[in-house]
Amino acid sequence: MDTTVHVRSRGHLTIALAAGAVFALGLGLRQSLPLFISLLNSHTGVGYATVSLAFGVSQLMWGVAQPVAGAIADRWGPRPVMIAGATLFAAAVAATPAADSAMALMLLIGVAAAAGSGAIGPAMLMSAANRLIPEAHRALASGIVNAGGSVGQFTILPLTQLLIGTAGWQPALVLLGAAGLAAIPAIRTITRAAPAHGSAPAGTPCGGTVGAALRGAMRDPSFLLLNAGFFACGFHIAFISTHLPGVVALCGMPATVSAWSLSLIGLCNILGSLFIGKAIQTVSMKYALTAIYFARALLILAFFMAPKTRLTIALFAAGLGFTYLSTVPPTIGLVARLHGARYLATLFGVVMLSHQLGGFLGAWLGGKAFEMTGSYDWMWLADIALCLLSATLHLPIREARPLPLAAGQVQPT
Repeated sequence: MDTTVHVRSRGHLTIALAAGAVFALGLGLRQSLPLFISLLNSHTGVGYATVSLAFGVSQLMWGVAQPVAGAIADRWGPRPVMIAGATLFAAAVAATPAADSAMALMLLIGVAAAAGSGAIGPAMLMSAANRLIPEAHRALASGIVNAGGSVGQFTILPLTQLLIGTAGWQPALVLLGAAGLAAIPAIRTITRAAPAHGSAPAGTPCGGTVGAALRGAMRDPSFLLLNAGFFACGFHIAFISTHLPGVVALCGMPATVSAWSLSLIGLCNILGSLFIGKAIQTVSMKYALTAIYFARALLILAFFMAPKTRLTIALFAAGLGFTYLSTVPPTIGLVARLHGARYLATLFGVVMLSHQLGGFLGAWLGGKAFEMTGSYDWMWLADIALCLLSATLHLPIREARPLPLAAGQVQPT
């Protein structure tokens, strides 16, 4: 292998690993917050549905923050946006123990922590990485970044539960906030000056400005279908990540089962993310997404009908984990293939906003359904229906197939 090519490949791996480390911290810390729902409810006395609403607003704000942060980053660069986001997220999490009302929970968890986390979310991370990585290596890099988020979920959730049990829930939140600042050195690695790998492909309607890119995307039926499918993904992912601890408690199992089941989702998603990142280098991205959503529908149906034991929860967590964030690499890959990588942070941020609109409903309605009926049955059925709808919506998406690459050739962007 040519020495220059080897050094460049090693540099691309370093960038992907650094972005994965940021995602590990951001997602792991964010996913650990639902472990505090019952504790926050007891502390504030505002009611389970109100606390769920704060987490629902968090899902929505996380989505809103990504296209806004992406547009700012596409104009002035990602480094200041991402560092500011990491700092805001850390401060909001550390301040959460001081929340003593519904409004305080909304502002800290629903707005500040979510906005900060969105500024270091997958849209920003993968866009920043794609500025430094040529297209031929992006699918695998996206899988590595995605797997990083799962590493965070696998490691940080059980550590959070351990901190709650040993130090108490309030010191645990302060320590989690301080840990969020560790993302800043890795952010500096993935936001250095970038080569021109981010131009729009010929024939796309993106034009030369963020506004033109947005107008072109919103006129594209394939982009709109991708948004609709990701809405359904957000609904059931947010419902499960927010309310799985409630499902476990309803079955009379201890909180440790919630922690390790969510951690198991993260562990298995490492394998799923790396698998899908490799697979979509040769397999149609839209068909990969259809298969993922259909598999989720079958998995949720099986769990809904099965008796709830530690074994079935473990099997469900493992199966769900394999598909959990596996939708992200093919989705961001389709956005880049349809409209180029120049304004990827903005355009994928729009897709993430759709995802988080679904996430808002999944988190909030999960709490409302339980408060009204004493169970989550209607939410599981809605999950199944939306998975099947999402699988269907991806089939008509236009997906231009790239020409095969010659040895050593880089796909033009």
